[in-house]
Amino acid sequence: MKNAKITGKTKLIDALRGNPNAAEILFNAGMSCIGCPMAMQETIEDGCLAHGMSRKQIEELLKRLNKK
Repeated sequence: MKNAKITGKTKLIDALRGNPNAAEILFNAGMSCIGCPMAMQETIEDGCLAHGMSRKQIEELLKRLNKK
């Protein structure tokens, strides 16, 4: 998944594989579940919504995840 755009439908595990900074970005955004085996099959959008993030917050997170 390297260099592929990360979207809300991207699974957390793929985002972690595709961006070496993804774990820190997700953790700083309040996604402390990134180490949970069950969360690895969840999409970024599903995880964000489960953590009470708004659509605007999700879009901002996706921008940070895709920043080169």
